[in-house]
Amino acid sequence: MDLSAVHAALADKSYSAVASLCDDLLLQAAYRGAATDDWPYEVHLLAHLYLNDLNSARFLWKSTPQEAKDARPELAAVWRIGQCLWNRDYARVYTAAQGFEWSPEIADFVAAFLESYRKRIFQLLTSAYSTISVADVAHFMGMNEEDATNYAMQNGWSLDAMTKMLTVVKPKVKTNQKLDASKLQRLTECVFHLEH
Repeated sequence: MDLSAVHAALADKSYSAVASLCDDLLLQAAYRGAATDDWPYEVHLLAHLYLNDLNSARFLWKSTPQEAKDARPELAAVWRIGQCLWNRDYARVYTAAQGFEWSPEIADFVAAFLESYRKRIFQLLTSAYSTISVADVAHFMGMNEEDATNYAMQNGWSLDAMTKMLTVVKPKVKTNQKLDASKLQRLTECVFHLEH
């Protein structure tokens, strides 16, 4: 089975392309009746987690042969991350990812996943809170309190050192309205019609 496209995407750190490449290749292998004993289930599963596609990750896990699940500790470790995501156990995502000795082939991908996940959680915190405790940010971000405070302040949040509360700064929503001549003409006609 030719996995060169998957290896090239991993080497180029084009992680968002890996899931669709793996999906297509696995379908082709199934169509041809090719053996999938050496299939990189770890990479495939992590690729779905990287895209936050938990349904595809669960489906892949359920369709993965039991022999592969039993024989590959790295695959089980990726699935532990998936379980934490599915259960919304935010802090354990970091524990599961950082608590395993990843092979060199997948270590950078796991690190990229964690960075992407951390950014996604930070965006969720930004949209959900106006103020939040340093301890809660540290919990959700998988960091110690000092690192969480620094991360938040680097992103524009402010700290009340007395209460150990962070004030969230919402990003400015930029709306670009494009007015072309026809829209302006219709608006002028509407206003003219209303005035007379």
